[in-house]
Amino acid sequence: MKSLSVVLSDARATEELGRAMAASLSSRPGFALLLEGDLGAGKTTLVRGLVGALPGAHAAEVASPSFTICNLYPTEPAIAHYDLYRLEGQAPGDDLLDDLETVDTLVIVEWAQYLVGPGRPEERVECLLSSREKGRKAVFRAQGQKAEGFLDSLARKLVAMSVPFQSPTGDDT
Repeated sequence: MKSLSVVLSDARATEELGRAMAASLSSRPGFALLLEGDLGAGKTTLVRGLVGALPGAHAAEVASPSFTICNLYPTEPAIAHYDLYRLEGQAPGDDLLDDLETVDTLVIVEWAQYLVGPGRPEERVECLLSSREKGRKAVFRAQGQKAEGFLDSLARKLVAMSVPFQSPTGDDT
């Protein structure tokens, strides 16, 4: 399982990371992005940066789907943005489980810690966002060939943007 850590100075840096993630996506992602972190850790901010950098973003108003459970964004690739916060302890609906199997849509799940058991897709990038005294930290773990390819691409984008990160081997880059 590949991993990558990025220290983020503020919300703007979190959105910038989302834009780098968008630039690292293929048109057929084939993996799910599972976000975990406390309230206010930057999950929706990260999604806002990612969605805002994709073709078709002008038609997407990114907001946390806490009450609707899912927002669909007409971007390329299409995004299905789920928020499981209100489902704590309940099984997710069939729509989410079906979406997790598609390759044409990037499924993003906030509060993914509530997605347990067979609901966790084999191809996935997990991102744990945590608040720090100054800023935030994002720790990514990729499982599966497509997810690992995305993480490799993201690392290259971060290097090109001169964003410091910690590589899977623990070396600072």
